[in-house]
This record gives sequence, C-alpha cells and structure tokens, in this order.
Amino acid sequence: MADMTPSEVTRLQTTLQRLLGSPKLTVNKPSRKGMSVELAVAGEVIGTVHRDEDEGEVSYAIHITILEEDLPAA
Repeated sequence: MADMTPSEVTRLQTTLQRLLGSPKLTVNKPSRKGMSVELAVAGEVIGTVHRDEDEGEVSYAIHITILEEDLPAA
C-alpha cells in the first residue's frame, strides 16, 4: 500500500463528495506514517481508504464499517 499525496487526498475527497452527494464527507490523512487514511462524514470516521498501484494503474478501495448498535431498531 502506497502513501497518498496531499493532492490525491484532495482529489479523492472532491470526487467522493460529488459521487456520494455529501459535502460533509472528508478524506483525512493519518497523523502518523503507516496508519490508514480515514473516511469521515461530519467528523465521524466511517471507514478507511486504501491506495493500490498495480502495473502503473492506481485504484482506491474504501472499507466502511457500520456497527450493529448504530442501526435503527427493527
């Protein structure tokens, strides 16, 4: 997994905000090297973003975690 540049973080955040229709969505670089880039909505972390480079092609994978306790009652 390669580190994301500040430009990549900004471009990815802009794209995700547009695609998901939420200007409250942010992509946050980790404070320490080796930690995951975080995906947050209105300041609440909802997942992580991973960058992959294979044969010169770059892609980004998002892993979103939703706890059962955060779901509305049945």
